[in-house]
Amino acid sequence: MDSPLFTAASDFDMGRKMEWAGRSSHLGGIPRKLVFIAVGAFAKVVDTLLNSTSVHNAETLIRLVHSRPPGVPLITVSNHMSTLDDPLMWGFKEFPSADAKLARWVLAAEDICFKNVVLTYFFRLGKCIPIRRGAGIYQEHMNEALDRLSDGAWLHTFPEGKVSQEDKPIRRLKWGTASLIERAPVTPIVLPIVHHGFEKVMPEKSFFGRRPPFPLCNKDIKIVVGEPIDFDLPKLRQMAMSVSRDMSFRSSGWPMTSPHGLDEPAQRWLYTTISDRIRAIMEHLRCLAIQF
Repeated sequence: MDSPLFTAASDFDMGRKMEWAGRSSHLGGIPRKLVFIAVGAFAKVVDTLLNSTSVHNAETLIRLVHSRPPGVPLITVSNHMSTLDDPLMWGFKEFPSADAKLARWVLAAEDICFKNVVLTYFFRLGKCIPIRRGAGIYQEHMNEALDRLSDGAWLHTFPEGKVSQEDKPIRRLKWGTASLIERAPVTPIVLPIVHHGFEKVMPEKSFFGRRPPFPLCNKDIKIVVGEPIDFDLPKLRQMAMSVSRDMSFRSSGWPMTSPHGLDEPAQRWLYTTISDRIRAIMEHLRCLAIQF
């Protein structure tokens, strides 16, 4: 009989890659707990012992991670400054980074984190969901992310879509996060976070034109947690349907209607509106991070 790992290897590019490894029931949850204990300890060492980390409004993040209304999911969004943003974002002193049950799910680049069976198994244990760049907001693993939101879980996304280490304004956001907010069965709490300093801890081209083999030390890390963003989705959907009647564009072949009856022009308007609001708030937090 084929083992689950062998079956996953033979069907590596089919369906949801090794989704079973990300379940809390996999081997009694022991592999997942071990991964979060190890990775959480690593993040604590980098953030608190090797570098100086300050966090503004940490209590809001910790409160929402520990306690939300039953069944209400949490989406955190942040800028993306290095390949180690996650898990280092959760390594500051007060955060329960080793608690696998409380830990976030996170959208992770398939071409980096899921290149082979071993990496896929490890990142699945770490509650990572693979996302294929350029495959659009209706790819299969976005449905998996929606499933986790339906469970009332915490999901983290990097809506800029890729790492940028330049000290510049927040770039235009991809629509994936906005689509999850709109399509989730229960409207999630959306919490913006902006950080500064991880690009110095793991610079892209400091070691012979490559990333250093280990995180660098004696850097200042600043994390600014915002306040939850409130979206009146019923009102926004009505506006989207009204505005979209006059829109003209080239269709991308999206589903004709969303779960709330929105055609493609309405979805585009709504996703743009949600993304622009998140981006404006993240840019405000970025300026605060620089000041701090």
